[in-house]
Amino acid sequence: MPFLNSAPVLLVLTGTFLGLTLPFGKLAFAAGIAPSLWAFVISTGAGTVLLVAFLIMGKRPRFDAHMMRYYLVAALVSYAIPNLMTLSAIPHLGSGYTGIMYTLSPVFTLMLSILFKMRRPNLLGLLGIFVGFAGAVLVGFTRGQVGQPAEPLWVGIGLLIPVLLALGNVYRTIDWPEGADPTELAAGSHLTTAVVLIPVIFYMTGAFPVEPLGTVPWLVFFQVLASACMFALYFRLQAVGGPVYLSQIGYVGAAVALLAGTLFLGEVYQLATWVGAVIITIGVLMTTKAQRMAAKAA
Repeated sequence: MPFLNSAPVLLVLTGTFLGLTLPFGKLAFAAGIAPSLWAFVISTGAGTVLLVAFLIMGKRPRFDAHMMRYYLVAALVSYAIPNLMTLSAIPHLGSGYTGIMYTLSPVFTLMLSILFKMRRPNLLGLLGIFVGFAGAVLVGFTRGQVGQPAEPLWVGIGLLIPVLLALGNVYRTIDWPEGADPTELAAGSHLTTAVVLIPVIFYMTGAFPVEPLGTVPWLVFFQVLASACMFALYFRLQAVGGPVYLSQIGYVGAAVALLAGTLFLGEVYQLATWVGAVIITIGVLMTTKAQRMAAKAA
């Protein structure tokens, strides 16, 4: 399919599915589902669907030391820990506010790319980094929804999410197994994440409380569908666009989460929050422009 080779189309689609995950997470919490269990649902559903699709294509998964290392590190840094933090933060910050944090992922990804000498910034790129941080500081001071100010601890946790996502973006590029299929990597990483989360669920809840899932089967279905679609496109986007371009899904995801939270979940944010989101977006657009300029120069 032609769109699988179009980075902009992949970016919009992947970001949209990411944005849907945040309001879905808030609805899951309202249904009494523990964040750790919902993270397990996301990874188990996505990993299973993608593995079946991979096998239907007539391919067979590869098992070697490199692949196992990739699955484990990607599972921890990219999915298990960030998803737990995200789903735990949503009840305190709101799905829209948490989504704004995702917009910082491109800035942190660019910074790490510089650190690992994957990319050298120009002046516009550096300015974009500073603008993005300025927007994040403004959003952080607003502390969530109107009438429901978040504790500084949860704001800090929210700001750690894009740092971990950026680490995952850079790691997956640096350690991408040669000749590996994106669907294979997505399936393996998420099934590994699901295994990692099992002891976490028992530790955090004292059991494996699946009963609440039966009260919202439609939510489970749509979450699994959105997750499978997102991660099938996610690894393809990384292969086509690279780690910094991939990180731009945070911008699309934040827009979807903010709109969904405001329109359908009754979330209300201060004007300063929206202004901060716009400033972050400007910083992201500046870093994106800087990336394109650097690519043309190269």
